[in-house]
Amino acid sequence: QVTLVESGGGLVQAGGSLRLSCAASGRTFSTYAMGWFRQAPGKEREFVAAINSNGVGTYYADAVKGRFTISRDNAKNTVYLQMNSSKPEDTAVYYCAARKWGYSPFRRDYADWGQGTQVTVSS
Repeated sequence: QVTLVESGGGLVQAGGSLRLSCAASGRTFSTYAMGWFRQAPGKEREFVAAINSNGVGTYYADAVKGRFTISRDNAKNTVYLQMNSSKPEDTAVYYCAARKWGYSPFRRDYADWGQGTQVTVSS
């Protein structure tokens, strides 16, 4: 089990950039695949991006492919989400999540979740 704390959310204009961070507790962070999900008001929580435990493999939702980049620094127990070319439809609470070993785009596959960070993109 890991404890996750997101940060870096805020207000950004359309077309702008923002970098989210997710700090994890524990000494086994490097054995966890990590994912980012988001939830807009009145909508289901949806997959954004995922990265495997060693950072080599990444996977993106079509809605963010080419604009967002997920990365991780296992020495710092941190995973990042770089958001570029932001759009108003990216407005949501962003959550990071952890699961053992391989990444997954499915919410049900993640056991540990952070509390979320709000991202608002103004038009």
